[in-house]
Amino acid sequence: MKNSDDNTVDALKGSLSRAVFDHNLVCEEATRDPYGFFGRLRDAAPIHWNTRHKAWVLTTHELVTGALRNTNLTADRMEPFRASVMRQTNSAAVDETFRILANWMVFLDPPNHTRLRRLVSRIFAPSVVRAQMADIEEVVGALLADLPGGRPIDFVADFAAPLPAIVIARMLGVPARDRILFKEWSDQMTALVFGAYDNPDRFHQAARGMIDLRDYLLGMIEKFEVAPEDNLISLLLEQEDGDRLTRDELISTCTLLLFGGHETTTNLITNGLLALLEFPAQLEDLRCNPDMMSMAIEEITRFDGPARSMVRLVKEDHDFGGVGMKVGERVFLVNPSANRDPAVFDDPDTLNLRRNPSGHIGFGFGLHYCLGAPLARLEADLALSAVLRDFKSIKMVTDRSELRWNPTMLSRGLKSLPVALERS
Repeated sequence: MKNSDDNTVDALKGSLSRAVFDHNLVCEEATRDPYGFFGRLRDAAPIHWNTRHKAWVLTTHELVTGALRNTNLTADRMEPFRASVMRQTNSAAVDETFRILANWMVFLDPPNHTRLRRLVSRIFAPSVVRAQMADIEEVVGALLADLPGGRPIDFVADFAAPLPAIVIARMLGVPARDRILFKEWSDQMTALVFGAYDNPDRFHQAARGMIDLRDYLLGMIEKFEVAPEDNLISLLLEQEDGDRLTRDELISTCTLLLFGGHETTTNLITNGLLALLEFPAQLEDLRCNPDMMSMAIEEITRFDGPARSMVRLVKEDHDFGGVGMKVGERVFLVNPSANRDPAVFDDPDTLNLRRNPSGHIGFGFGLHYCLGAPLARLEADLALSAVLRDFKSIKMVTDRSELRWNPTMLSRGLKSLPVALERS
């Protein structure tokens, strides 16, 4: 069995060489165009040991979905990460932040993951999600009505970011006056959770947001324990088959809902509009056939979804994909590359809204398939439908090459998207 170092030479084979491949997975090219960057890696070395990040990088659809089924890989990666960070800081707030993150179900394996998912899944039942439609439409309409005319706007800051932050805050039962706080806390946590390597203060910044959010949520939980209301916190406080979330699990779950419900949906909406602008014939088809929006959202998620990679740790020595994986090694599962794999999708680099790509993994796969995907789909559907309906002209006011993407390992999102809108 080869070890990781032995496989380094083998992995850098064919057209992939040090001359054309930057081992920094958040370098400018990899951040701007992960499809071309990881596509070359997929063609030359589908399973590759990256010496800079000390991690396996998996880029084909078959390898990524296989890894998500692989019980020798674990999603439980917070403790090693916490230990590494705490060697650099003695901050109690940073340590508490990791303790809260450790209870996020995305970082758990069965049986803990199974139990939490069962208790939380009820808040994303089809009836619960459908009941949000009128509220989401109201928020979408208010945000679009407030957009200034006669000058370019930043589609991210002025629409795509506030929309999901307001929606999830409403669903949790947060008063309107406090919703701006939730967006600020979510932004502070982003740098840590998604690995923003350009932010050296990300651990302390995330800790400041997390502690403030924890204290706020504790007050909300105590309030709704005494007087439940029609919101997600009250629903999560209820028992399910004689079991219920602990106080710590409630805090962690609410922070996950806030964070996942905000960042992922913002990126899905923004990336979706950018993709439509880059394929004007597809945009026009959608304008003429608005009923196909739900199918279009699936193709948008495949084409340029909100996730950039998922991370696993090796928990048992084993062979996978023809290499020997060792306990403790990291594994990056590259969603964008898997979703553009020509072995699965014809003409994968073209946006085709009539494709109906049922095999995409933009929201994950299997055990850890995103629970909030139905809500994200609904928000993106209603948001993009309203934008196309309300504005007869949507134009980028900067060149595509000038757009700047957030340099993170896990998410795929723009810093801003300047556009000019002309009302219908």
